[in-house]
Parts: sequence; structure tokens; C-alpha cells
Amino acid sequence: MRKKMILFLAIAGVVILLDQTTKYWIIATLKLHEGFAVVDGFFNIVHVRNPGAAFGFMAGASPAFRSVFFVAITLAAILLILHYLWHTLRQTGSEKRSLVFSLSLILAGAVGNLIDRVRFGEVVDFLDVYVGTHHWPAFNVADASISTGAAVLAIALFVKRKEGADAAGSDQ
Repeated sequence: MRKKMILFLAIAGVVILLDQTTKYWIIATLKLHEGFAVVDGFFNIVHVRNPGAAFGFMAGASPAFRSVFFVAITLAAILLILHYLWHTLRQTGSEKRSLVFSLSLILAGAVGNLIDRVRFGEVVDFLDVYVGTHHWPAFNVADASISTGAAVLAIALFVKRKEGADAAGSDQ
């Protein structure tokens, strides 16, 4: 249990540090809406702000409501992640490492964006992926961490469910 907790804290700490360091660099280096190409026709570094959530969700809501809503939702998500982590840490088995890993990524991303919301009232985004004129919404390290963590969690839960179904089938 102790090793898993150290792994969780180390991963979360590194991701939060990387997220906040890259955002600091963007703010210090680029003016708002400035950017530069990294790979022409595919990837830019830009400085944009997102007052909403993914894909600009609630970006048009009043700033006061948005702030309270997103901070409350993020704190609730953090508490749920910690609750799930606690139950995961109490279980044995190497397959639990993927759950701890995924939860650490999701938590770190949530904390990284929460720091922005508390500091700026919005999230600093800077990774701009596109093909031709079709752009994916700009994102940041915290967003990538949440997405990666969610994908790893989904795969881990799918594998766990499949192993449970296979074990139940072999008992019959």
C-alpha cells in the first residue's frame, strides 16, 4: 500500500509541476493569442485562455457562476478520486498499479486546472493541434493528463471486468 501511495504522489506531483511550469513559461513568453508553429500544418504553441471547460463548455456563463461551479465540481471530483484511490490501495495485485497510475493522472490534471481557475478565473491552454483549417480545441498538460488517465482507467476497468467474466465462466 505504501509503494502505491508513493507512486501516486510522485506521478501527481510531477504532472502538476510540469503543468504549472509550462503554463508559467507560456504566460512569460507569449502575449495572449500569440503563438508559433512547431510543426507546420499540424502543431502550434499558442497562448489562449479558456473560461469554460472542455470544448468551451459554459464559457458564456457569468464569471462568478462559472468560478463557483468549476471549483465545486473539481473539488468533488478530487474527493471522489481520493475515495476510489483509498479503496484501490487497500486491494492487492499488480493490476491495481494501472488504477493508481490512472487516478494520479486524473487528479493531477484536475489540480493543475483548478490552480489556474483560482489564480486567473480561467485555464491557460497552449497546445494547438490541427490539420489544415480543422483545429482541435487548444489544451494543456493538465488536460492531456486527464485524458490519458481516463483512457488508462477505462482500459484497466475493461480488463478487470473481462478477467472477472472469464473467471466466472471457467467456474461453471
